[in-house]
Amino acid sequence: MTASVIPPSPSREEYARDYVAALAANGDESLFQRAEPIGLFVEWLTDARAHEPNDANAMTLSTVDADGLPDARIVLLKDVDARGFTFYSNGESAKGVELAAHPAAALTFHWKTLRRQVRVRGAVEPVTAAEADAYFASRARESRIGAWASDQSRPLSDRAALEEAVGRETARFDGQDVPRPERWTGWRIVPRSVEFWRDRPFRLHDRLLFERDGETWKTQRLWP
Repeated sequence: MTASVIPPSPSREEYARDYVAALAANGDESLFQRAEPIGLFVEWLTDARAHEPNDANAMTLSTVDADGLPDARIVLLKDVDARGFTFYSNGESAKGVELAAHPAAALTFHWKTLRRQVRVRGAVEPVTAAEADAYFASRARESRIGAWASDQSRPLSDRAALEEAVGRETARFDGQDVPRPERWTGWRIVPRSVEFWRDRPFRLHDRLLFERDGETWKTQRLWP
């Protein structure tokens, strides 16, 4: 791979061209008057849903494996409230095994169209069986069957083996509801810190860090 495929840094003229738009979108100083992060995150996610072409709720989930090596992948946020940020997957997958051994994680949301980013760090706790059941029941039938068919993160010989497994589970549940597999569950990241980042011209970005302080939050503006 050559360096020519990597976009160059913006020129002064390009920064100047984008300055007005960036200032209009991200120039409001009221960002730094917020007392807690969840309400602000919901506002930003709402904006992202109106502007991002795909999966505004996509986030990078970062975990640590048994050797201490960081691991990351894109998953979808399925709930957010005062308790934290919730997502679902196969508990026997690589992420599930890593979270069981090291119940802490980081999330990164990046909304390119809005030029905004949010980073979350905190402890991880499993959702209740009732929560997992409720979300699993809301999924398309084919997705529920897929949860039974897939040995997620394990070696797969070829596509035909996957399709055979899907066909087998489809036949097994023919004419009946598809229950949640015991291995399929969810996790909630209880945030210890939440950092909001928004683009400003010439890399002089805005950063606001919320850190949990007992039952409240303390805030700190950061250098870009």
